[in-house]
Amino acid sequence: MPVRARDTGSNRSRRLLPNEPDHHVRFIRRWALGGGAAILAVAACHPSVGPDVAPSTATLAQVYYWRAKPGMVDAYTAYIRDVAQPIDEDARQHGAFIRVTTYQSRDTLSPWTHMRIFWLRDSAQLASLGAALNAAGARIEPDSAKRRARSEHAATLRDAAGSAVLEIIQAV
Repeated sequence: MPVRARDTGSNRSRRLLPNEPDHHVRFIRRWALGGGAAILAVAACHPSVGPDVAPSTATLAQVYYWRAKPGMVDAYTAYIRDVAQPIDEDARQHGAFIRVTTYQSRDTLSPWTHMRIFWLRDSAQLASLGAALNAAGARIEPDSAKRRARSEHAATLRDAAGSAVLEIIQAV
C-alpha cells in the first residue's frame, strides 16, 4: 500500500507524493510557468532593433561575439545603445537584415561579453551585410574623420571574440 501524505485539512497545502495521480500534472504546470517566466525575463533584458517580424522569414543568422575590455562592459553596452543601434536601424530600414538582437553574458568565464545576432533572409543578405552596415554608418555620420574616430573609440572598448554563420532551423 503506498504511503500517503497526512491530511492537514487543506488540499492546497498538502504535498502530493510521486505515486499520486495529480503529482505529474502539478509538476509540469509549475515547471512550465517557471520556464515561461524565465524566458520572458531573458527576452526583456536585451535590446532589439526592428519590428516584430515573422521569424520564419529568416533562414540565416550572422553572429558576432565581442569581449569588452576590462572595466569597459558598461561603456561598451552604452556604445552599442548610443552608436551601433542607430546604424543598425538605418541598415535594417535599407534592407540589410531582418532583425538584430544583442545579448550580454553574465557569465564571467564566457569568452565573450556581448553577442550580436543579425537575422537574415538569405545568403544575399549575408554576403552584403558588412557593406550595408558600413553604408548605414556613412549615412548616420557622413564625416569620414568622425567615423574613423568612432571606430578607434570602439577599439578601446572591446575586442572581437569570434563570429559564426548559423542556419535557422526553427524560430517561433
